[in-house]
Amino acid sequence: MASLREIKGRIGSTKKMSQITSAMHMVSNSKLRRAEENTRRFQPYMDKIQEAVQAIASGDNTSSHPMLRERPVKRTGYVIITSDSGLAGPYNANIIKEITGKIRERHNDNPDSYDLFVIGRMGYEFLENRGYNITNHRIGLEDQPSFSSVKEVAQQSVAQFSNEDIDELYIVYNEFVSVLEQKVSTRKLLPLSEDDTANQTQASNLATYEFEPDKESILETILPQYAESLVYGALLDAKASEHAARMTAMKAATDNAKELVDDLSLEYNRARQAAITQEITEIVGGASALE
Repeated sequence: MASLREIKGRIGSTKKMSQITSAMHMVSNSKLRRAEENTRRFQPYMDKIQEAVQAIASGDNTSSHPMLRERPVKRTGYVIITSDSGLAGPYNANIIKEITGKIRERHNDNPDSYDLFVIGRMGYEFLENRGYNITNHRIGLEDQPSFSSVKEVAQQSVAQFSNEDIDELYIVYNEFVSVLEQKVSTRKLLPLSEDDTANQTQASNLATYEFEPDKESILETILPQYAESLVYGALLDAKASEHAARMTAMKAATDNAKELVDDLSLEYNRARQAAITQEITEIVGGASALE
């Protein structure tokens, strides 16, 4: 059995850890609210640019733009979004498990058949240390990231598709469902599918667009911006998921610490009572021996 001093020390250290995790829970809660607000504020832009792409692409079935054209897949690109720090439960592990599983199943671990564009230190260090083919990466993101923070990675991944260095582009990230639920989502970014460029609920808005100088010229400019905005929108969603996952993990850690303190306090009281009982027994025994 541990000594009273050891048990008391464990109680003190556990209480301090509980205070830290409780503070981290509150910080993550605050960051989550801001991340959700950023996502809501970005949504109108996404809706409008998607409407514009729909207006152009749905009325032009002859467009030769590479982002709208399927081609035989020889090489695949993946944009992977992880966090820069841990203590977020299974947030990063789920993403890493998803991408490594896809590389093993679809590419047979052949580095010549895929490119990785990694956002976040946790994913980058894991994949880099294990020899995966990383084309570009971005670490050190802010908790409330701006588009400029991922612009290079987004532009390079889209440019490689346009230049036919890769034949399809996916994004793998944690989709925010609720504070208690985040699910790994794999979304095909390029080439754009009919679901991306067609929406019957917006059909009434198509007639309001007039195109100058022509649709093909506009597509050259707007489609790369649209694909890059999809990456940024996924990043905002992933950040909300990260803060929610960390908030949940820290809440669980705080609760577990409090339970451990209760158990240690009970053990401490039992040990203290046993020590007192032993001392009384020794005193009584000594007194009896003197009689």
